[in-house]
Amino acid sequence: MSDGVTARAVISSVTDGFTEHTPPWRPIPPDGPLSWEGYDASRARAAARTGEEESVVYGVGSLGGRAFVVLAFEFGFLGGSLGERTGDRLEAAYRLARERRVPLVSLVATGGSRMQEGMVALTQLQRVARASVLLREAGVAHIAVLRDPTTGGGWATVGAGADVILALPGAQVGFAGSRVRPPDADPAAYTAEGQLAAGHVDAVVPADGLRGTLARWLAALGGPRPAPEPAPPPEARAPAAPSAAGPSAAGPAPASLPESGWEAVRRARDPRRPRARAYLDAYFADRLPLSGDRCGGTDPGLLCGIGVRDGRAIAYVAQCGTATRPAGYRTAARVIRLADRLGLPVLTLVDTPGAANDAEAERAGAGAAIAEAFAAVASARVPVTTLLIGEGGSGGALALAAPDNTWATPDGYFSVIAPELAAAILKRPRDQAPRTAEQLRLRPQDLVELGVVRGIV
Repeated sequence: MSDGVTARAVISSVTDGFTEHTPPWRPIPPDGPLSWEGYDASRARAAARTGEEESVVYGVGSLGGRAFVVLAFEFGFLGGSLGERTGDRLEAAYRLARERRVPLVSLVATGGSRMQEGMVALTQLQRVARASVLLREAGVAHIAVLRDPTTGGGWATVGAGADVILALPGAQVGFAGSRVRPPDADPAAYTAEGQLAAGHVDAVVPADGLRGTLARWLAALGGPRPAPEPAPPPEARAPAAPSAAGPSAAGPAPASLPESGWEAVRRARDPRRPRARAYLDAYFADRLPLSGDRCGGTDPGLLCGIGVRDGRAIAYVAQCGTATRPAGYRTAARVIRLADRLGLPVLTLVDTPGAANDAEAERAGAGAAIAEAFAAVASARVPVTTLLIGEGGSGGALALAAPDNTWATPDGYFSVIAPELAAAILKRPRDQAPRTAEQLRLRPQDLVELGVVRGIV
């Protein structure tokens, strides 16, 4: 079953105005490239029923004063299937967004490639993939909305290939359509909600909230921006003369600093101190979440997305005080790479006792995922600013820290290893953990003196 909404109706619901475009028309051989008997008649019936010449409508829309290219699938035209002329329209829509440097919004509802055109239809996926690569290289955002159904090659290219993936509640979403999947398959895996839980969709948005959600995304990603410049986190001041005694002399001292290493550890672990969500809510006027690693996993202990402050979009990756799982690092890397393509500065908040080290995490590729996060930060061409707000446990924390642009709060500490674990490795009694913490020099003021952080906020 489809959602029953026509392409033009769904375009109208999310735009203030729309100007249709059409690519140059190319003649179609009788009954298509395969001479499939009855194909011409099927196309004629589809055209009469829908008023469309093909399964995709595209053009330039506007919403909230922001221009964007919009394409919508007409499911009533042969199940929204992709044929050669559909490929013409999809490729033209991607090119139009690239040339005008405005976001592309794809409203997807498709059953997959068109059987009556055989492999000619299937090769349209390669055209879409190439168009998607060119759009990314141009630094233009692509937002996909998954309607009911979104299956086959349309999901595997237009849908899953977008930067931001939204879905309507209850939509059928999956590579295999309902008639071709295994008979014993769990139907929940092929829904918008199932794909969200598996990390393949960023958010499930009710139909009556789609217009507002798209307006927020377009406001964040939809306009030209000045080249970003490195900047410290809110209220931070660059240190003029760091010392072990406290913060920079460039401004008033922040809250009292821990007197010992063990006190620093206890403060970072104190459940009453501010956590990531409080920092993000205080800093951003609006936040748009990005969820999932696109590899089948999510990490509830990591908040990622695009925030808006003073009208400017900033990507954020924030640990929430739990051990970060492989899916979390892969999600973080995905968001940092997206920000790099779109020219958005990145803010990371570090707060983790370390990377998850249970057997499940190892099987999920903890080492490779941490390496991916390190590489994303290291290769970013946009400014990355880090604020240490709590525990900074080992490489699991450092993976999200910006070299030479990391700042600390009085509640934070960085350590090569947790003091308790360090004591165990050194074969010391557990009551020697406080002494070990002192030797590790993990207090914020120690980190300033060691050159690990730039200053204390």
